[in-house]
Amino acid sequence: MVDAGGLDDVDEPRYSGPMVYVVGIAGGTGSGKTTLARAISQALPPEHVCVLEHDHYYKDRGELSADERAQLNFDHPESLDTALLVEHVRQLKAGRQADVPQYDFVTHARRDTTTPLRPTPVLVVEGILVFADEALRNEFDVKLFVDTDADIRVMRRVRRDIEQRGRTFQSVREQYYRTVRPMHLAFVEPSKRWADLIIPEGDARVALDLVVSKLRTVIAASI
Repeated sequence: MVDAGGLDDVDEPRYSGPMVYVVGIAGGTGSGKTTLARAISQALPPEHVCVLEHDHYYKDRGELSADERAQLNFDHPESLDTALLVEHVRQLKAGRQADVPQYDFVTHARRDTTTPLRPTPVLVVEGILVFADEALRNEFDVKLFVDTDADIRVMRRVRRDIEQRGRTFQSVREQYYRTVRPMHLAFVEPSKRWADLIIPEGDARVALDLVVSKLRTVIAASI
């Protein structure tokens, strides 16, 4: 059930207030988390919502060779600098800008540049492991879990990694069985119990309408 509280706001050029309403979106790889986050963002005025992706917070392992980086377990919570993400969420909730790191998924290393993100009344945070960390989980006002069948998720993962990240089918398959599937069972699937709302990916329209309606009331209260 979506919580009706937490309607305080944050300082931003288009509105005033001390807090941000934070939406956490989790789910397995290829579940449709990013699609849902974008749908929420596109349904609201752009100056009133921003999105943070946990994927940008992979730890910089530039000291390793390319082959060594390719063998890392990127689906384990320890592969991500979640403490920095928590810090940035808290900065945004306090009305301060956050400098979001940028990660290169081809080279498995952080880029030298960051992206400035200003606070807005609504902040959406998405990633496969955003419910697995208690400190991060506690920053969310509402938690959504996108529940999608494994066969659909794995095919989306294969397509994404080949088309967008320059991987071979063999490397994607090897990574899936070595780390992706075991980490999903160990960390992602159990984190579903923290969700306020579990959304079947193939039938998300009603849930999306409910969430967007709630967020519109948050924005109306902040301006």
